[in-house]
Amino acid sequence: MPKDIITQRKKPQPRSARGKLNRARQYKVTDGQPKDISVTLMDMDSAIMYYFDNVIKPTVFENGEQIKVPTMYASPERWHSINKTGFMRDSKRQIILPVIAFRRTGMEKDDTIAVDKIDPLDPKLFYTFERKFTDNNRYDNFAVQQGIIPQREYYNVAVPDYMVLNYDFIIFTHYIEQMNRLVERINWSAGSYWGEPGKMRFKTNIESYTDSTELADRDRIVKTEFSVSLKGYLIPDAFNELQGPHTMQKYLTPKKLVIGAETDLSVASIVSTPDEGTNVTLTTQTSGGGGGRLSQTHTLTQGTGISITNSGIAFDGQNALEQVISIDASSSPTFAGITTTGNITSQGDIIALGNVIAKNYIVSSSVTFQTQSFSSGSTIFGDTLTDTHQFTGSVDVSGSLTLNGTAVGTSVSTFDTYIRKTFVKKASSITANSTASFTAVTASAPTGLTATNEDDFVFFLNGQYMEHDALQIQQTGATFLLKVDTDSIGYFLESDDEIIAQGKFNA
Repeated sequence: MPKDIITQRKKPQPRSARGKLNRARQYKVTDGQPKDISVTLMDMDSAIMYYFDNVIKPTVFENGEQIKVPTMYASPERWHSINKTGFMRDSKRQIILPVIAFRRTGMEKDDTIAVDKIDPLDPKLFYTFERKFTDNNRYDNFAVQQGIIPQREYYNVAVPDYMVLNYDFIIFTHYIEQMNRLVERINWSAGSYWGEPGKMRFKTNIESYTDSTELADRDRIVKTEFSVSLKGYLIPDAFNELQGPHTMQKYLTPKKLVIGAETDLSVASIVSTPDEGTNVTLTTQTSGGGGGRLSQTHTLTQGTGISITNSGIAFDGQNALEQVISIDASSSPTFAGITTTGNITSQGDIIALGNVIAKNYIVSSSVTFQTQSFSSGSTIFGDTLTDTHQFTGSVDVSGSLTLNGTAVGTSVSTFDTYIRKTFVKKASSITANSTASFTAVTASAPTGLTATNEDDFVFFLNGQYMEHDALQIQQTGATFLLKVDTDSIGYFLESDDEIIAQGKFNA
């Protein structure tokens, strides 16, 4: 390996010379996590340039043509040439008109917002903000129901240096009228925040304008000078390399471990079965020997093949209740009924050989009907006009279909054909200064829909929309007539007018 390549490699540091690593401050930077930022003098110069080019958009009119006025940042050499000659020249020594030139003339600390960093190498001035919601740290109803308490994310945002920057501007134009137009547009933006969308914005103010007209090389040059004061702030790139809190230092609160109490009770401890026979003894009692009540009572009722000693007696938890359940193995046991004042939850299917009668049916996901069908009678879905019934799939109607009390005997394709009809026609003639004739026929509305009228058409007179309140349509044979109320619309139709109609013509 060549010697020069060997010297480019960086020798690893010994463990004793390495700094202590705090892994609590090491985080993987993702798209949703704020990154360290910096605000430099170039950012503030760029904000002014962007605002002139994209917001103020200075333009002038010359020989009937609109010309965009360029905005240039003047280097020290160019600014010296401007002050010496009184105008700007391009690389071919031609005078540039019109043009706007500016430069930064100075900056100073903003005394109204003083900042003392105490130690510049380890600044301690920052704001702490909490980020309440992220994709990886969600807080929703599921988290609340499950008792999941998310971590809280905090960010330390460093306090910048607040500065006041001063800029000098010079505008060059041919005519005073052009200069007035530029000064008006620039002055309108004074006192607002200049900058790019999504980036830093800085408040600016324009003090005063100085006008002067000069003659140079037989050219008449109108010149206006003004100064801009910009209230900005600085966060240098080197600040993010310090040990102290960065512009976006992230901290996480500790995870919370919540321990709940849960009791496991085997069935054998509360149910006793004899060695032989089919009797089952179920004993229920309150904790502590009584005195408390259950919020929901439960009742056991005997049925065919099953006998219960205290059948139909509700247990409320106040007094102990012993139930002896006897099952006749020779019969098919069935329960006469189960009564509860609370909810019944089943992890499997519920199969009923009889009727299922309920006051309300609430379906949380979907309903599937298989093999069986409704045998007879009518069904009603909804009870108000605001109810909405949605079907995923096709709807096959073998009988009649009624919409808003009107029987619909027309196929869906006929409706679709009518709704899609829209044609453009041009008036063939104009008579009596108020009637336009079209060689066209209106489309007929299918049964069940409102008849075609003037609301199904749009009319334009020489490219201008015509108000419907002053219009009426009439079909006379193969001629479509547009009748205009001239008193209402405010003008007469003339023979050379162009009237365009768009709407439901037959073809």
